Amino acid sequence: MSLDSGSINRKRQRNDRWARYVITGFGGLVLLTLVILITHLISQALPLTYIPSLQQIATYKVDASERIINTGDVLNGQPLLVQKNDCRLGLKVLNDNILSSANQYIRPCDHELITQSIMGENYIVDVSGNAQVRVLPVRAFGVTNDVTQEPNANELAAMILSNFITFSLPQDKWNERTGWKIALSTKWAVVAIEQNNEVFVRWVNRKRPTEVIDKTFKNVSRYTLLPGSQNILLEINNSVYFNRLMDTGNVLYPVTDDIFSGDGAGTPLSFPLAKHRTFFIATRKGNEVQRWVLNQSDNGLVFSPTYSLRLMQNERVVDIAEHASMNLVAILTSKHRMLLVNRVSGEVVKSEKITVNPQTIIWYGDKLFGSTASALTVWQGKDLSGSTTWSSLFSPQHYEGYEDDDTVWQTTSASDFQEAKFSLTPLLIGSIKASLLALLIAIPVAIGAAVYTAFFAKGKLRSTIKPAIELLEAIPSVLIGFIAAIWLSPKAEQFLFSFAFFLVVIPFVLIVVALVQRPFAQWLPKRIRHGAELLFAVGGALLLGYVSVQYAPSIIGSLLGIDSLTLLAAESDSPIGKTTIVVALALGVAISPSIYSLSEDAIYGVPNDLKNASFALGATRLQTLVHVVLHVAFPGIIAAVMLGFGRAFGETMIVLMVTGNTPISSWGLIEGLRALTANLAIELPEAEVSSAHYQILFLTACILFMFTFVVNTVAELTRQRIKGRSYYG
Repeated sequence: MSLDSGSINRKRQRNDRWARYVITGFGGLVLLTLVILITHLISQALPLTYIPSLQQIATYKVDASERIINTGDVLNGQPLLVQKNDCRLGLKVLNDNILSSANQYIRPCDHELITQSIMGENYIVDVSGNAQVRVLPVRAFGVTNDVTQEPNANELAAMILSNFITFSLPQDKWNERTGWKIALSTKWAVVAIEQNNEVFVRWVNRKRPTEVIDKTFKNVSRYTLLPGSQNILLEINNSVYFNRLMDTGNVLYPVTDDIFSGDGAGTPLSFPLAKHRTFFIATRKGNEVQRWVLNQSDNGLVFSPTYSLRLMQNERVVDIAEHASMNLVAILTSKHRMLLVNRVSGEVVKSEKITVNPQTIIWYGDKLFGSTASALTVWQGKDLSGSTTWSSLFSPQHYEGYEDDDTVWQTTSASDFQEAKFSLTPLLIGSIKASLLALLIAIPVAIGAAVYTAFFAKGKLRSTIKPAIELLEAIPSVLIGFIAAIWLSPKAEQFLFSFAFFLVVIPFVLIVVALVQRPFAQWLPKRIRHGAELLFAVGGALLLGYVSVQYAPSIIGSLLGIDSLTLLAAESDSPIGKTTIVVALALGVAISPSIYSLSEDAIYGVPNDLKNASFALGATRLQTLVHVVLHVAFPGIIAAVMLGFGRAFGETMIVLMVTGNTPISSWGLIEGLRALTANLAIELPEAEVSSAHYQILFLTACILFMFTFVVNTVAELTRQRIKGRSYYG
C-alpha cells in the first residue's frame, strides 16, 4: 500500500513539475512576445532620434571644353547636361563610374540654350533668334539617340506627351534685351526680359499656350520668378514687393525692406523652394536668412515671414535645396558649410563642413548632388528622418497657406515637394477628448448599475443581471462602431438635443422615482416587491426618453434661440453625425461593461462585517453605502475607471468608423476628431517603409502603447491591492 502511495505521489509530482514547466514556458513566451513587440516599435521609431549627416561618396569631372549647367540623378541613369563651346548642349550619363556623352542637342549659335528644373525633372529651353521659345523635357530625347536635327515624328510625339510647348516673345524686346530669365511650373511658363531697369514679363499657360498675360515693371534691380504660386518677387528701391498673376495691371504688395543688397550683380534676390510657395531671403545683416511662406489673408494669398536663421560672421547663402519627401532643406553657405534644417520649425539639426565648394545643390532621393562648372559631387544622406524635431511634432508651426501658427496633421505621401504637417497634438487631443467624454457617459451608468447589483439587489436578481451586463463586453467593438455609424450618426442631428436633455434630467427623475416607489411597492405582492425598484427606474427612464424625444428639442432650441443642432455647429468643419459627442456615445457603451464588472466586484467584495458594524451603529443603507462601502471600494472603482479609460484610449474600430477622422486641434464637442489608433489604421498601410512618415507613425504607436500600458498597470495594481484588503483587511 505504501509502495502504491509512493508511486502515485511521484507521478503526481512529476505531472506537477511538467505542468509547471509548460505553464512557465508559455508565460515566458508571452513575455518574450511582449519584449519583441516593444523592441520592434522602438526600433522603427528610433531613427527619428538620430542626427542626420552627409557622407561624400563620389566626384565626377567633365571635359575642359564643357561646363555643367544642370544636374541629373546620374547614379540612377538620368543625364547630366553640359554646355559645349560650339553651341551645343551635351547629355552625359554614367558608364563604369565615368561620365560619357550620350547624345547632343545642336542649334544655331544665335539661339539661347539654357536648362530648367521642375521638382526634379529637367527641361531644355531653346529660344531662337526670332524669339521663338521651345521647352523640351530632357526625358523626351532619351540617352541613346544623337539629337542633331529636328525631332522625328516619334520623338515629337514623345515630347508632346511630355509637355513640350512652344510660344513666341516680342521680337523688339528680345533683340534689345540686357538679360533674361525663364521659370517653369506644372501649369505656367514665365519669361522675364530685362531692358536696363525695366522688366517685361510674359506668362504662358503650358496647357493652353494661347493664354498669354504680359506685364511690365520699372525700376527693378533684382527679381525672382515664382510661377508655382503665380507670383513675381521684385526689388524696387531697396524694398521687396510681389505681384500676383491674378491681379490686373502691375499692383505691387510690399514684402520687406530688410534685404541684403548683395555682393555683386549675381547675388540672387531670394531662394525659392520647388513649388514656389516658400522662399528664403537674406536680410540686411547679410549673415541672416529669413523664411517667407504664402498665407491666406483678407487680401488673398500674401507672403508672411516665419523664422530666421543666423549664420556665421560674413557668411552668405549660396544655394538651398529642398528634399522631395521630408521636411528637410540643405543650405549651402560661402564658408564651405552644409546646414541641414527642418523647413517647418527652422531648427538646424546638423552643420556639415564640406571639402568642396559647389555652386548649386539638389536632392535626388537621399543623395545630395552639388555641382561646379567642371565637377559633380555626390553626398549620401544618412538618417535624414532625424530632421524631424520635437518642436515640429508637438509645437504650433507656421505652415504654408495658414494665417497663424497651428498644430496640423496632414501627410503628403502621394505628393513630392509638399510641406508635410506631422504635428501629433491633434491626434493626442482627439484620443484624450473621446476617451474622457466616453468616461463621462460610462461612469454614471456603469457605477450606478454596479452599486445596485452589488449592494441593493437580492442575490438571485444579482446573479441574473450581472452576467447579462458582463456579456455585453463580448460584443465586438466593430459591431458597436457599425451600429453607431449606420444608425446613430444619421440620427445625431435629430436626437442629440434629446440625449443631452436626457443625461441632464435623468438623475433628478431617478431621485423622484426613488422617493415615490416605496409607497407604491407596498401595494405589490411580496413575491415581486423586491426588485420592483428596478421596474420603477426603467419606467421612469422610458418616460423621460419619450419626453426628451418629443419635447426637448423645441424646449432647448427656444432657450438657445436656434432651430437645430446644425445651426449650433455652423462654425464647425465636421458633419453633425461625426462630432465628438456621437463618438463618445458609442465609446461609452463599449467601455461600460468592463467598468461595471470591476466596480461591481470591488463593491461586492467589501466585507460584510464592516457593513453589519455600520448597521449596528444605526446607519441607514444609504449612509452605509456612502461612508463605508464606497469608501472601502473606492480604490477598486478608480482602478475600474482607469482600465475603462485605457480601453477607450486604445479603441480603434469605433473611433475609425464613427468619427470623420478629421485631425483638429480643438476640445469642442461639436468638432470632429482623429484618434491615434484610427490614424495608425488609416495611414500605416500606405506609408512608405523607413520614411519619416512611417517612423512617426511608429512613434505614435509607442506613445499609445506606453500610455495604455502605464494606465492598465496602475489600474491592475490598484485592483489587486483592494482585492487583498477585501480578503484580509
